[in-house]
Amino acid sequence: MKRKILFFLSAGLILASFYMVLVFVPTERDMGVVQRIFYYHVPLAWIAFMAFFIVFIGSIMYLFKRKPFWDYLASSSAEIGLVFISLMLITGSIWAQPTWGVWWIWEPRLTTSLILWFIYVAYFIVRGYISEEEKQARFAGVVGIIGFLNVPLVFLSVTLWRTQHPPLTIFTEGLVAPMMATLLVCLFAFNFLYIYLLSERTLMKLDEAEVKRLKENIMERNG
Repeated sequence: MKRKILFFLSAGLILASFYMVLVFVPTERDMGVVQRIFYYHVPLAWIAFMAFFIVFIGSIMYLFKRKPFWDYLASSSAEIGLVFISLMLITGSIWAQPTWGVWWIWEPRLTTSLILWFIYVAYFIVRGYISEEEKQARFAGVVGIIGFLNVPLVFLSVTLWRTQHPPLTIFTEGLVAPMMATLLVCLFAFNFLYIYLLSERTLMKLDEAEVKRLKENIMERNG
């Protein structure tokens, strides 16, 4: 029941975000229509960061508790996070092309974001390379913990270095009320979507583990 509420809440907010981004919010004066991608680009980045934070927490808990649930939570969050950070990089490139005149530039925010994408990929390479489940979870947990160190670096890159990326002050000084309202709706929509996907994927992994355990018990009895 709670998952159904999450589903309909996230779906309703996403539909509302479509209306607000395409119709409600005013067109930005300098960048024009392309600036509307901002309202999805920022939430995509936020969820990518939050997803890796959950990977970080789940990895720590698994290494201390050695309970499979925490590994399932961490790996589920990493799967979702990889999708979101990929979409973040794509929307960022689409926004950069008409704004900067290029699809990509090796400036601090973009470079550290790409490094984070590679860390996500490395997390799954480790999981795919090791067949033994307990060992796979331990090694992936280490990657999840160490890899999270790049997240605050991505977030602070616009203040630590000179960059072409918009500074963090854009959220307090550069947005009029309708723009801020649209951004908040998009943020809430993506947050609820992430929570829904995370709960569904984690429960799916738990069910898969239970099915595997039952099959092993049946094979032992028949063997």
